[in-house]
Amino acid sequence: MGNPNKAKAESGFMRWVDDRFPATQMIQEHLTQYYAPKNFNFFYIFGVLAMVVLVNQILTGVWLTMSYNPSAEGAFASVEYIMRDVEFGWLIRYMHSTGATAFFVVIYMHMFRALMYGSYKAPRELIWIFGMTIYLALMAEAFMGYLLPWGQMSYWGAQVIISLFSAIPVIGGDLTQWIRGDFLISGITLNRFFALHVVALPIVILALVVLHIIALHEVGSNNPDGVNIKAKKDETGKPLDGIPFHPYYTVKDLVGIAIFLFVFAVVIFYFPEGGGYFLEKPNFEPANPLVTPDHIAPVWYFTPFYAILRAITFSLFGLDAKFLGVLFMGGAIAVLFVLPWLDRSPVLSIRYKGWMSKVALAVFAISFIILGILGALPTTAARTVVAQICTALYFAFFLLMPIYTRLEKTKPVPERVTG
Repeated sequence: MGNPNKAKAESGFMRWVDDRFPATQMIQEHLTQYYAPKNFNFFYIFGVLAMVVLVNQILTGVWLTMSYNPSAEGAFASVEYIMRDVEFGWLIRYMHSTGATAFFVVIYMHMFRALMYGSYKAPRELIWIFGMTIYLALMAEAFMGYLLPWGQMSYWGAQVIISLFSAIPVIGGDLTQWIRGDFLISGITLNRFFALHVVALPIVILALVVLHIIALHEVGSNNPDGVNIKAKKDETGKPLDGIPFHPYYTVKDLVGIAIFLFVFAVVIFYFPEGGGYFLEKPNFEPANPLVTPDHIAPVWYFTPFYAILRAITFSLFGLDAKFLGVLFMGGAIAVLFVLPWLDRSPVLSIRYKGWMSKVALAVFAISFIILGILGALPTTAARTVVAQICTALYFAFFLLMPIYTRLEKTKPVPERVTG
């Protein structure tokens, strides 16, 4: 017996579908009868844009694999073949490479919005955990894809990052060799990274995105005021400060998507290499294990963590600098997962938090940007000192959060959203 309370179409084809699959019920729960706060602002577009870029990456990735040769002998030549001989191959390749940059731009903005408005606090801790796991999977996905062009920076960048695992005591050497699949980065490494990049990690990311959205719709979306719109409802049970996601936000999001696609197209057609930050100049040379590039640096979205790694130039408690650097770099990502339990403020939104939280968030954002710039530049003594200061500020934001969020004086939160 089916559930008599399930929403179904009155008649026709959709009724036939609903008798076999809850299509109408899903549309109502996640679109037409999903009530979102009516005061969403600019920052709430980036979640939707992340979905748009994800679709772009999957579709362009499928097309690229049709002409790509995942072998040390043929990888670089196949990328050149795609760029020169495949019809619109250059466009598909640039859509994919620029899409990777766009993905991290919108993800970082999406995360910053969560930090501003407390979208990681109860009851949304699980949403944050799923989101951070997506971020971690995206970093792995981007790193695996980074090796595939088999250019000079791809090869040597991967060599540097993979070699970091050798700093782990006892198991480091064996772990590094296991990741590479060989004593050095070779065609075996390329082949396994290709398999992970095009099959395993996309499946994981898609599954996590579904879980992220389900968790979001279960507890409801946050808003710039941090007010629970479910607390105030009319006589029919609809939130007074909510509006149906469709058609209101679907139409609004289309405007944001159109603007984003315009900017995305401008970058693809006029600045696809991003001045060497999206596609590095050494990557237009085939990988050569015998020639090291003058300066090895990861793509810009990894550079803040790379700067943290290089900032650790000292030994501590018998641990050498290389291992400490790996610990700090890993800790910079791991600490994000426990953020919901570090924030002790009684309010969610930065609008109603005290001056300490506002200053801390501003300093954190500035230090993260500076670390990103430093990670892309060769090291000097002065830059290392600046990186060490910014690393200290990065961790201070999280480690001191239980103190300053508890001590500061907050503003009263309104009962209804303010717009």
